Amino acid sequence: MAFQLLSGSVHYGFGLCQQDKLQHLATLLVLVFDTTIKYRIFYLSIPQEALLDVAACLADKAQTRNGRNRIIIEKPFGFDPLSSSQLTKSLLSKIDHLLGRNIIENLTVLRFSNLVFEPLWSRKYISSVQVILSEDVVTQTGSRPKTSSGPPPTISDQVMVMSCGWYSDGYGIIGDIVQSHILQTIALLAMEPPISLDDEDIRNEKVKVLRSTRKLDPKDVILGQYKAVSGDKVGFHTNNVTPTYFVAALYIDNARWDGVPFLITTGMGLIEHRVEIRIQFHHVPGNLYRERLGHNIDMSTNELILRDVPDEAILVRINNKIPGLALQLDASELNLLYKDKYKIEVPDSYEHLLLDVIDGDNHLFMRGDELEAAWNILSPVLKEIDKKNISPELYEVGGRGPIGTFYPWEKHGIRWLDD
Repeated sequence: MAFQLLSGSVHYGFGLCQQDKLQHLATLLVLVFDTTIKYRIFYLSIPQEALLDVAACLADKAQTRNGRNRIIIEKPFGFDPLSSSQLTKSLLSKIDHLLGRNIIENLTVLRFSNLVFEPLWSRKYISSVQVILSEDVVTQTGSRPKTSSGPPPTISDQVMVMSCGWYSDGYGIIGDIVQSHILQTIALLAMEPPISLDDEDIRNEKVKVLRSTRKLDPKDVILGQYKAVSGDKVGFHTNNVTPTYFVAALYIDNARWDGVPFLITTGMGLIEHRVEIRIQFHHVPGNLYRERLGHNIDMSTNELILRDVPDEAILVRINNKIPGLALQLDASELNLLYKDKYKIEVPDSYEHLLLDVIDGDNHLFMRGDELEAAWNILSPVLKEIDKKNISPELYEVGGRGPIGTFYPWEKHGIRWLDD
């Protein structure tokens, strides 16, 4: 009932702060909602340049004086270490909906509640970790519109929609995906066991990982920018060097992960929507069955795959004897497919995170020191982008990304095991 009453009073306006409308909002909150409610949450998904002004106006005009207030802001969180520190000082809570996915929560559950995994979780047994997040065109633009006549929109048509207003700053996908979601995923995967599940205990361990992560060498980074092809015309995503594709190798300089490459691949406008973490293990020393594994020993690598899209699943790649009289081995997968195992409706990631806000659970929200450490990892690359010393490699929408994608894997001796 309350939301129906408010629906006719929602307005969209331009400008950093319209105090009269915020005052009107405050009056509506008092009139419509029970005045005994002591907790107000404001969710902002607005341009970064406007955040501090709007937050200040909310604090002055719309916050409750009789209880708690919380302002939630959507990523990206600033443009660099300096701008992000201003957001930290303003005590804004930073939300990344990708961190509300089940795969993220399951990282710590899988590791700390299963004895079979925790003893293997180090450089002694793990050779590399891959974090992959790719988005196709339809993922970003939504489903294709249904029309009564005429052909469906082409890839080029969709790209023109997709490019509208995207990535106005020069860092593109680095600020939108890498700085928050990717680095937070790696921090959760690589952290030491926290002393409890308290949100501050978990954040303390995450920030240790981020501070131990080596600053990115621009030579270990491949940037890409998609282009749209329509007949003989080529349309670029932007007129600058804003990246829409990012590949890099990260190293964590601590006792557990020393020497293990964490390979990041993320991009927009690709052939498929894919979100997964692949943990590859070392070869078995002195493997008695080497001659039975075929010509490519890399195909026999044990691997743990945590997949969110497509089809959420946990996969374990093992070597198994092919039935029959001959002794031949095959790389097979033990498969936990969620849609077959769990017949339940999965809440949206925003539902998950906003419920955490209400409950006061902050472990999936970035603390100020985490934000600073994440930007410091990326700062060498950002400086090169500012100096225009890095030019993104162009790739076609609907493809697999830039040609140079596999260079970091080759350089660090890691084979890309793709399905």
